[in-house]
Amino acid sequence: MIRTIIFVVCAGIIISGVVWLVENPGTMTMAWGDLRVDVELVVAFAGLLVFAATVAILYRLWWSARRVPKAISNSRRSGKRERGYKALTQGMVAVAAGDANEAKRQAQKADTLLGDPPLTMLLSAQAAQLNGDEDAAGRYFNAMLKRPETAFLGLRGLLMQAERDGDTTAALSYAGRAKSLQPKTPWVLTTLFDLQVREGQWQGALKTLDQAIKSKAFKPAEGKRLRAAILLGSSIEAEESGNKTAALSFADKAHKEQPDHLPAIVRRAQLMNEAGKFRSLLNLIKDVWSHSPHPVLAKLYVGGDYAPDALTRVKKLEALRDLNPDHPESRIALVQALIDAKIWGAARTHLETLGLENPPSRICRLMAELEEGENADMDAVRQWLMQAARAAPDPAWICSDCGGAHSVWAPLCSRCDELGTLDWRVPEHTFALAKPESESLPVESPENAMLVDSDEEAPKQELLAPDGTEPTPAAVNSNQPR
Repeated sequence: MIRTIIFVVCAGIIISGVVWLVENPGTMTMAWGDLRVDVELVVAFAGLLVFAATVAILYRLWWSARRVPKAISNSRRSGKRERGYKALTQGMVAVAAGDANEAKRQAQKADTLLGDPPLTMLLSAQAAQLNGDEDAAGRYFNAMLKRPETAFLGLRGLLMQAERDGDTTAALSYAGRAKSLQPKTPWVLTTLFDLQVREGQWQGALKTLDQAIKSKAFKPAEGKRLRAAILLGSSIEAEESGNKTAALSFADKAHKEQPDHLPAIVRRAQLMNEAGKFRSLLNLIKDVWSHSPHPVLAKLYVGGDYAPDALTRVKKLEALRDLNPDHPESRIALVQALIDAKIWGAARTHLETLGLENPPSRICRLMAELEEGENADMDAVRQWLMQAARAAPDPAWICSDCGGAHSVWAPLCSRCDELGTLDWRVPEHTFALAKPESESLPVESPENAMLVDSDEEAPKQELLAPDGTEPTPAAVNSNQPR
């Protein structure tokens, strides 16, 4: 539009000048030695215009002639680049199709035509991987690290190689370097998070998870669930390093993150008990018992010096039962205290309230204990223990993904390595409880064995009661065919 306006203005000026010359005729005289030429002003002006146009045309021809070699060179270079990118594209297609030989041929062709640009090195590395030459692929990826524009791609290739080889240490290093280059890339954050979890670097995983949540690599609900599990893992990590204060702080954060999360509640209660914060512990158990009862919480509630005798424990557990009177855990905890206090009638009444037609295993064991203590009826004891062996299993920490049962809670399921999937419930089938060979505390004290990091399963399988006691030999033997 602007060019059109300029053209119209210039044309108007020229036309106006010509009209003015026509309306005001004159003569222009040129003298050169004895030669004298008289030319009308209009003709002189027209000649000047023709001369200027001729000069402009000659200059344009000269300028074009000078650019011909460069244009030819550019044309050849453009054609070579086009063929190179075509070879690159065909090589990528060959990689996708799994044609290793074609991918290698196209990579070499693209390298010759394009002069080894970033994507050429990537194609060469992928072609080498298809041929099974991981060493060559590694050399290409390492060469890519030397170029700022390809360093991230090189790190990704090396990271994938390290994960494939099971070298978690190297994979963590590459993932950390990739995060420093692209700190907001979702796959980098999730990969680094998974590696840190796999290595038990819980506090590092917590920082990475927070960054991943901000970058929307995880959905809010998923991030909240994972964060609670990571905070508990950080609590375990801090306790193992001897920092009990930090361990309790992480457990507090996990409980605040998910107030109804039973592992966080139990972990926090255990650490409060170890720290001697008995008043806060009792208040915590009262607050959560209405929605998250657990045998360990009941034991902690009447443990220590604040319930020194059996009758005091009965009174305290009666008050605790009133906070959630319809839940089996309330009555079971009270029954155990009544049996310890030798209040047989009340204990039997509560057990009958729980139902004795098809009772679960722990109710059968309590009945066996009651019959032995009240009546010394060993035949009844044997019958109840035999029924306990055939009854529904006790609650345990069950993985919601693989269904494996665990005697202790851990951030990772020892069977499927999924994070934060262990829930306290009755297993749908009878599973052997996964128990770590080391680091786990005796099962007789579940309040000290609820949250233990476990990576390996013990070679022998154990059947554990929900209150942490081991089954009697009669119960074990009764499970054999008769």
